[in-house]
Amino acid sequence: MMLIALVAVLAFSVMAGCGKKEASSGGKDTSKVIATYEGGEITENEFDREQRIVLALQPQMEQFMQMEDFRQYLIKQEIAYEYLESKADDKTKEAGKKKAEEQFDLMKSSSGEENFKKMLDAQKITEADFKNYMVRIYTVMESERQKISEDDVKKEFEATKQDYTTASVRHILINFTDPEGKERTSEAALKLAKEVKAKLDKGEDFAALAKQYSEDPGSKDNGGLYENVEVSNWVEAFKQAALTQPLNQIGEPVETEYGYHIIRVEARTEKKYEDLTQEQKDMIQTTLASNKLDEFMSGDLEKKIIKKIELPKVETSTGENGTGTNAGTDAGTNTDKEGSGNAGNAGTGGDGAANDAGTNGANTSK
Repeated sequence: MMLIALVAVLAFSVMAGCGKKEASSGGKDTSKVIATYEGGEITENEFDREQRIVLALQPQMEQFMQMEDFRQYLIKQEIAYEYLESKADDKTKEAGKKKAEEQFDLMKSSSGEENFKKMLDAQKITEADFKNYMVRIYTVMESERQKISEDDVKKEFEATKQDYTTASVRHILINFTDPEGKERTSEAALKLAKEVKAKLDKGEDFAALAKQYSEDPGSKDNGGLYENVEVSNWVEAFKQAALTQPLNQIGEPVETEYGYHIIRVEARTEKKYEDLTQEQKDMIQTTLASNKLDEFMSGDLEKKIIKKIELPKVETSTGENGTGTNAGTDAGTNTDKEGSGNAGNAGTGGDGAANDAGTNGANTSK
């Protein structure tokens, strides 16, 4: 799956055309060509820098950089974005550049200039490298988004409209771990949940019992209430209860990975297409564009565009290379083309886009 995080939140990869490119440091890239495709090629240095940009954004990906399947995916993704960027028209490139610069400035200011510099320095990435990477992302995504019509967006909404339903729900969570951190068996959790439900059935106050019993820190002090939340923010079993449980009735305990929830749905509102905000429509369009990229990656890219890939063998490195892997190139030379990058982990914060509707309780990222 394409991880278009920068297009989704920053919002979530453009590469120049054919042949050898000038390095950002001003010299020719003379490292070995490791991939060729229709209209272009990628060198060891370019791929090395690609990995370092990914790691600057998501250091936890380092272990994957030593996995052959992941590296194959990464190089193919880099090819995809190089190729697609080269096909974008000037207007699309200008729009992509503008969005990338806006998001670059936003990311830099929100991170703090010093922290942002540390993030790049840790992987020996220049601001120009990083900005080019973002330009690639937004140029390609802008191009793909233009292929998605409003009718496509409406059709996707109709197929997933349930996810846009909002609900106000009170719940009490009996966790599989007690407040002292001791593991609680499923049987014990269910027994306690049923005891709490019995109190509610007798008419005891839901808010008071939530404060007394609920182990969801995100809602217990609010009487267990999550108000007007899109149901797609919740884990599946909780979501289904919010969608189907009769209003203002105490349902049977619902099991999720967190524990057992005693739920009362107090309000539920279905949305029509006309009710969506422009941001929601844009997100649907972006999702569909991302899906199109996935189809391209597994279809024409593999069958028609890529000519040859010969990745260097991974070697563990303890030297200056910030990636922790070394493919035989000097990561510090910075001999990259005007823009190498991917959509893959462009992103910081894709999961953070989800509304935090319940820490440790009902919430899950979209």
